[in-house]
Amino acid sequence: MIRGLSRVVAKGEEQLPMKIGIIGSGNIGGTLTRRLTALGHEVRVANSRGPESLRDLEKETGATAVKATEAAQDAEIVVVTIPQGKVPDLPAGVFDGAAPGFVVVDTGNYYPQRDGRIAGIEDEGRTESAWVSGQLGQPVVKAFNNIYADHLLNKGLPAGTPGRIALPVAGDDAGAKAKVLALVDELGFDPVDAGSIAESWRQQPATPVYTTDFDSDGVRAALAEATPERTAQFKG
Repeated sequence: MIRGLSRVVAKGEEQLPMKIGIIGSGNIGGTLTRRLTALGHEVRVANSRGPESLRDLEKETGATAVKATEAAQDAEIVVVTIPQGKVPDLPAGVFDGAAPGFVVVDTGNYYPQRDGRIAGIEDEGRTESAWVSGQLGQPVVKAFNNIYADHLLNKGLPAGTPGRIALPVAGDDAGAKAKVLALVDELGFDPVDAGSIAESWRQQPATPVYTTDFDSDGVRAALAEATPERTAQFKG
């Protein structure tokens, strides 16, 4: 069995199974589908190509392949993990039917070469996730954007393991962020509170914490060292 597909939290610390919607089935979306179903959560997964394109993933994981407008049905957590430039194309009412108090997780990163130039980020100075939140009309928690999908799949470890990889989580609502921090821990990574969405630039591409696999001390240090100026590679 792939190590990342087994349960990695100590017995007695596991979260109760949740209903989770995942919109996007690429590297991170597919990986989260695999990991979260293996942890016993009920996952509904969607992409832009429709449920028929997800039958293999459905068969492999036990997740339910659905249309994008059905992914959030009864979900406590909805993960939006699609290219940043495609966020405005999500159908109206994509969160209709979600559970009361549901949490939206944004895993995205802005790559101008892929997404085109986004004025709200480039000219207005909004963080990637603040812009996403505005497009969705929902507050978001930013997580899972700074780790390689293969590492998310395979490098989770039990809590307390020396050198356990830590992941930053940013958000404005303490309760929503707490749910995501707990989920990060369950997946086998040390959760680090990275502050508000206004501070979430600290975990965007080209910052010291991006794709570095630091432990919790390393993540906190990297977040503190970050500067808001985008490198030329990540400017439109």
